[in-house]
Amino acid sequence: MCNFYYGKESLLLVNSNKSIPLNGNKSISFDHIEIISRTSKKKIPINNIHKLTKSLKKQVKIDLLKIREKKKNFSNLNFIKIPNIMGVLNLTPDSFSDGGKFNTSKKGLKHALEMFNSGANIIDIGGESTRPGSKTVDDKTEWKRIEKIIKSLSKKIPISLDTRKSEIMRKGIKYGVKIINDVSGLNYDSETINILKKYKIPFVIQHSQGTPRNMQNQPKYENELLDIYDFFEKKINYLEKIGIKHNNIIIDPGIGFGKILKHNINLISNISIFHSLGFPILVGNSRKRFIKEIAGKNDSEDRIGGTIASSIYLMMQGVQILRIHDVNELLQSIKVFKEMIKNS
Repeated sequence: MCNFYYGKESLLLVNSNKSIPLNGNKSISFDHIEIISRTSKKKIPINNIHKLTKSLKKQVKIDLLKIREKKKNFSNLNFIKIPNIMGVLNLTPDSFSDGGKFNTSKKGLKHALEMFNSGANIIDIGGESTRPGSKTVDDKTEWKRIEKIIKSLSKKIPISLDTRKSEIMRKGIKYGVKIINDVSGLNYDSETINILKKYKIPFVIQHSQGTPRNMQNQPKYENELLDIYDFFEKKINYLEKIGIKHNNIIIDPGIGFGKILKHNINLISNISIFHSLGFPILVGNSRKRFIKEIAGKNDSEDRIGGTIASSIYLMMQGVQILRIHDVNELLQSIKVFKEMIKNS
C-alpha cells in the first residue's frame, strides 16, 4: 500500500469510501496500492483495481482482505492503538547501545518497571548480545543473566524473551514469558520450532542474514525488499504445514541484521509491503547504526532524535510494534504528534 492518511483526514476519507482502513483501524488508511515485482514497481489508485488482469486482480483482492482484517490482540498488545511499544532490557555486558548499564538484578528490575510505567506494552528481555561482531554465549551464562529478572518481572508485567536458544525459551515460558523473540528467524536452534509448537506461545520471526558475528561482512541481496518478503512467506507456510495453527505471530524485517544503510532505508521506506502477509509488523529501529550513517557529524550516542523521526514515519505506515530503548521520550513525541494531527 501507499498514500497513507492518518488521524482526522483518514476518518473522513474512510467514512466517504475514498480510502481503505488498515486492519479495521479507521484512523490510518490508504487510497493507492503498489504492485512490486523484481523488474517493476507500479502505483495504482484503489478505484482502478478492476482494470488489472484477472490473475493479478485475484491476488490483489486476497492481499487486501489480509490488510483490511482486524488483528486479534494478544500479549498485552492492542493492534488498533498503533504503535505498541516493546521496551528493550539488555541484561548483557556488551550490547551495542547500553551494554552493562542494566545488567544487575536491581538495575534491570528498576529500568523494566520504569519503561512499563512510562507506557510500554511489553518488556523484551535479553541475556545475549546479538550486535554486529558479537560472539555466542552458552545456555548457562545466558540463563544466569536473566533468570532472576524473569522470575520477578513475569509476576508483575508482560515480558517477551529475546533469545535464539530453545532451552532458554522453554525455561522462560515456564516462568510466564508472553512472547518469544528470536532474532535468527527460528534458524539458529532446530529445536526452537518444537518448543513453539508444544507451548503454542506467540513469537516474533525476525529476518537476519548470517550470524551476529559475520552478518555485516558485505551483506548482499538480489532485491532486499522482495528477498525478505519471500523469506517470511516461505517461513509462515512452513510453520503452518508442521502444525503451528495459531496466528499470534509477529514479523520483523531485522533492521541492521545483515543489512547496510541502503538495505535498511529501503526496508523502512517500503515497510508497508509486509502488511499483505497478514501479520503484525515489529521494527527495531531504536538507536540503530543507520541513524549515525545518515546523521554523520550530528550523531549522538543515544540517537534519540533519529529514533523518534523514524518511529513516527513507521507509525504512519501502520507498523504495529516498535522495539524501543527510550520509551518515555518516544511516547512523549507520539502524543505531541497525534495531538497536532488531531487539531490540524
